Amino acid sequence: MYICLKLQLVKYFRHHEIDFEKWDNCIENACNSLIYAKSWYLHIVSPQWEALIVGNYEVVMPLPKKKKYGISYLVQPILTQQLGVFSEQKIHETLLQQCISKIPYWSYCINLNSENCIEKALKLPNYELDLQKNYEELFQKFSQNTQRNIAKTEKLEIVIKDNLLPNDFLDFYFSTEKTYSEPSKNIVSQLVYTGFERKELSLWGAYNAENKLIAALCLLHSHNRLIYFLPVSNEEGKKTSAMFAIINEIIKKNAATNCVLDFEGSRIEGIARLYQGFGAQLKPYFQIRRLRPKNIFG
Repeated sequence: MYICLKLQLVKYFRHHEIDFEKWDNCIENACNSLIYAKSWYLHIVSPQWEALIVGNYEVVMPLPKKKKYGISYLVQPILTQQLGVFSEQKIHETLLQQCISKIPYWSYCINLNSENCIEKALKLPNYELDLQKNYEELFQKFSQNTQRNIAKTEKLEIVIKDNLLPNDFLDFYFSTEKTYSEPSKNIVSQLVYTGFERKELSLWGAYNAENKLIAALCLLHSHNRLIYFLPVSNEEGKKTSAMFAIINEIIKKNAATNCVLDFEGSRIEGIARLYQGFGAQLKPYFQIRRLRPKNIFG
């Protein structure tokens, strides 16, 4: 069943006008629920966020607002892969277009979620692994390279634990050299501490034979979705393929459940190949933009 409501029922709410309890109830019960759209998450990544709301919070769409040189616009927040329109029932493209037409700003670049299918929107790649099958069946779908890397970590006696504490994770994350631009320390720390306190994430670590942390991963828990978030490996972790061991342990622990392992991307060929090596399948999400410079987010 699809929701398709009249244009005049889509209303714009400023930040202070939003009932966050009703908002979170809608996100919690949405058929396309995502942790990125919960109020606590939005408060951290987009403190000025606003919303489009239908009826009594039957359908909601966060508007991640920013302001620069006195001009307000919408831009996808950092560490927030997908937003868009959320509802308990599937949403018809007509309502999606109605919501987009009600965006009160001329300039925007925002990502919709994978259930907000708009034919003419830009498709961005995401990879997901359905964990309904038992581990042995899932393992058989791993690429030979992935199986070899897992076997290597077992020979090296790398141990995986899922009980890292936020301080230990953050110390390791920010002390490890990265080949990419590091996100804001303040935002990362707030997300990790708040998510951990709310029991909406777990922190995984890979340890070498001397019990030294060599790789770590923050795993977001979003209903039946496990989101691969903030992976980090030091030099030893990279050489020993420790992240393969972490992912393998997550799959093993959650096999034969209705969970989905969401790898969050990527458009980088080598990273996408790693995800596909675990049997993950392409499930694109959608981006809409108007009057925003290409490749500039902020």
